[in-house]
Amino acid sequence: MKLAARELLRAAGRPGIPGFLLHGADAVLVAARRVALVPALLGPGHEAEMRLARMAAATLRADPAALADAVRAQGFFPGPRAVLVEDATDLAAPVIAAVLADWRPGDAALVVTSGQLRATSALRRLFEGHAVAAAVAIYDDPPTREEILAQLAAAGAPPPDRAAEAELDLLARSLDPVDLRHTLGRLALYSLGADRITPADVAACAPAAPDAAIDEAIDAVAEGQAGALGPLLARLAAQGVGPVALAVAAGRHFRLLHGAAADPAGPARAIARARPPVFGPRRDRLLRQVQSWGLARLETALTLILETDLMLRSSSRAPAEAVIERCLIRLAMLPRG
Repeated sequence: MKLAARELLRAAGRPGIPGFLLHGADAVLVAARRVALVPALLGPGHEAEMRLARMAAATLRADPAALADAVRAQGFFPGPRAVLVEDATDLAAPVIAAVLADWRPGDAALVVTSGQLRATSALRRLFEGHAVAAAVAIYDDPPTREEILAQLAAAGAPPPDRAAEAELDLLARSLDPVDLRHTLGRLALYSLGADRITPADVAACAPAAPDAAIDEAIDAVAEGQAGALGPLLARLAAQGVGPVALAVAAGRHFRLLHGAAADPAGPARAIARARPPVFGPRRDRLLRQVQSWGLARLETALTLILETDLMLRSSSRAPAEAVIERCLIRLAMLPRG
């Protein structure tokens, strides 16, 4: 039978399914779904209890009986078992078909991974045409709520509250599967001993932007902290951040504030739709900045930033560092009138 990727973990909780085929063009996405599926099938501790056997599909032709023996083998520890066959092709279809035809309750479940398979593929037709075994095509879709919660549970994390679930959904849409898995692992360690994961926990564990130091300086400007700019700009200069990069960052930040202030649905909705997404306390900080500036002053700020950017990129002999510093100080003093 065919399954959608969002139904995979729910199907893993049903007994009596002899096997799953996960196939897709992106090997990283297929591996990420497999990493989520195996704990859902076998429960915690399956690695330590050796309830998962791994086989390369290339070895099946040389020893066709090895897969059947692995499926029927009885482990030392009680509990469900699975056999993982990686990188399978149509050449492995006859061996896998024989195992599925002879599968009985109590045997290990098959988890087969493959690359992109055409609709005429023998392996794909085997699983899609089977009454109980499932074929799942993996596309570039963000993980579902169930998959995120399953990964958190597998990492030993407490459940998230409703607000943290929304933050995790935004995070899943902005990260690739490997980065998301690492972030959820950090989140499990960070929230160790807590009853619930909160939005502040998610914000603390979310990957930091590569230009976080620039964001700190631009936040100081947007919050009117002109006195804090000197040390921040000196630190950025020591890190090799140029005046044009600062002007671009300031323009990006103030365009976000201006768009939020002008949005008919309100600033909160506009910031919630921002890309890349904004998490936790950072979102509240941006809302406060929008409210303190107002639409008219934000338009003045954008005009000043554009003029400064054009000057920096022109043939003017004015020292670039002084030009951008003057611009940022003037911006920091604008909310005061």
